[in-house]
Amino acid sequence: MPFTYKRTVRFQDTDAAGVVFFANVLAICHEAYEESLEASSINLKDFFTNPSVGFPIVHASVDFLRPMFVGDKLLISLIPQKIGVDKFEITYEISVSQVIVAKAITRHVCIDVSSRSKQELPEEIVQWLEANHRDAEGAERRKSREIM
Repeated sequence: MPFTYKRTVRFQDTDAAGVVFFANVLAICHEAYEESLEASSINLKDFFTNPSVGFPIVHASVDFLRPMFVGDKLLISLIPQKIGVDKFEITYEISVSQVIVAKAITRHVCIDVSSRSKQELPEEIVQWLEANHRDAEGAERRKSREIM
């Protein structure tokens, strides 16, 4: 199963039109990313305040398929994938009542914080990537068998 995160849309997430403000979709995705790390026993305080290693987002995109409103119960599925020795990408699917309402991608690069140069992903992140990607692949195989 891909990692899933449940969240309710709050008033503060919306814009004057009453729908989720576009930038807040990425914030919600980042919440799911943090929960996924924590579920894999990665200490968030250490992860985000480690003085030697950083994982800046170098690319982000969102496709909006349907509006999201206050009170909507979101299910965010995320599938991380290693795309190099020093980078990974996370694909997010955001659903309301089993209907995909948005898809997003964030691409992260591992850097040495002091020199700002790229470095190989640490072992704990490689393990997180492998565990979550393997779980997602298994879910996709099960889903495809159900369709047949």
